[in-house]
Amino acid sequence: MNILGATLRVCVDDLEAAVPFYERLAGTEALRFERGGVQVAAVGCFLLMSGPAMELELLRKVAATIAVTDVDEALRTLGELGADIIAGPVATPAGRNLIVRHPDGSVYEYVDRRPA
Repeated sequence: MNILGATLRVCVDDLEAAVPFYERLAGTEALRFERGGVQVAAVGCFLLMSGPAMELELLRKVAATIAVTDVDEALRTLGELGADIIAGPVATPAGRNLIVRHPDGSVYEYVDRRPA
């Protein structure tokens, strides 16, 4: 499994107010999309999320998003290492993702850029 990088997940109350700060900090414009009623802005290594409290409560349980070359390969490797697969792989606007609980209890999202 090839890990390409990680994205920090940040839940914010007001996405429109938060985006300009992170755009200046990261030196890039936000890529925006919506998923399950949650408004999302990807800005550099930050993934800003805003939406209903119930949805954000679930999203806060995921420590980080880890980019990999292939979610299917990550699924095999993580399974062999004893991780629990919580959800996925499923298609997303940017590729596919997988939610996994590591043996230490940490929860991560793994994503690739491959279309479904």
